[in-house]
Amino acid sequence: MSLEDRIALVTGGGRGIGRHIALGLAEDGADIAVGYARDEAAAEASAQAIRALGRRAHVLKIRVDDYPASRSAVQALQQDFGEVDILVNNAGLDFRGADVVDTEPREVEELMRVNALAPHHLCSLLLPGMRARGWGHVIMLSSSVTEVMGAGFAPYAMSKAAVEALARVLAKEEREHGIHVNVVAPGLVETDMGMRYVRELSGLGSFREVDPIVPYGRVCQPEEVASVVRFLVSDAASYVNGQRIYVHGGGQ
Repeated sequence: MSLEDRIALVTGGGRGIGRHIALGLAEDGADIAVGYARDEAAAEASAQAIRALGRRAHVLKIRVDDYPASRSAVQALQQDFGEVDILVNNAGLDFRGADVVDTEPREVEELMRVNALAPHHLCSLLLPGMRARGWGHVIMLSSSVTEVMGAGFAPYAMSKAAVEALARVLAKEEREHGIHVNVVAPGLVETDMGMRYVRELSGLGSFREVDPIVPYGRVCQPEEVASVVRFLVSDAASYVNGQRIYVHGGGQ
């Protein structure tokens, strides 16, 4: 699954699932731009690990919810590092959980900006370059919330449903240009965000307490999500487009 001479931008690439995706793509031969909004130290740590694999790495501060700032960051990346072949829209916000009647409008707006509008804007900035080269991949990170649609998570579900709709449309728009667009939708994953979710909903203090009640007796690991992304951007998935793949052990 060689990605030699390819450049990938992974937003939110400093921690959690994004870090494992960035490292996985680097193992497959890609050079990686590690996008971050706040935690520069984590992004730099990912970049150092990528360089240790013999690949180039670029740390990119990018506020994905700010279109002018995103445009400037992308332009600088293209000039300093090269044209992006693979875009992984991984950066996102979670939600504390609340009924619609108890949710502040600003929370809904923020989730929609970061989880749905930002991927749209980044695609609009990077797809022209992929079109020019006749090759590219866009991966949207969604969530099993779009399958469950559970009570108390309307803003989060809305934002993830929107990004999945974007992916399905783009898959049709871009296939004539040799570009694939797919969705990866994890369930509970052993990350900092996953731990916050566990504590808020169950009051449990560790993933090991959750293991007995999830599929296969263990919580999904971030590298297992990354492995699906690695497959989708490889030649092994050359006829896979417009798909949503849940990574949740068959339902939680």
